[in-house]
Amino acid sequence: VQLQACGGGLAQPGGSLRLSCASSSFVFGDYAIGWFRQAPGKEREGVSCISTSGAVTFYRDSVKGRFTISRDNGKKMVYLQMNSLQPEDTAVYYCVKVWGCSSSADRRPLGSWGQGTLVTVSS
Repeated sequence: VQLQACGGGLAQPGGSLRLSCASSSFVFGDYAIGWFRQAPGKEREGVSCISTSGAVTFYRDSVKGRFTISRDNGKKMVYLQMNSLQPEDTAVYYCVKVWGCSSSADRRPLGSWGQGTLVTVSS
């Protein structure tokens, strides 16, 4: 199941963007989905995760209170609402199927990476 991220763009510090993650797979609702990001010159890092039903979510400390993950299994979509954006949020964002959201061991990619979407936060 390859997922496609979109919705990136240029935002000013303090601004907002909403990323979307789409899948054409009919089994979309059977998988936890994670958002990852990779800034220039840095390793890819996990940002957020949502379980199959949406009951379990995870956020890395630096985005807690600013980012909100959600999903609509009927539409086969996962969203990442990003508020109060900061320059350090600048990165290419990817969504990918993961093993689960309950532990760091679970929040590992399951399957291949799709095309990411670039988020640039700058004044």
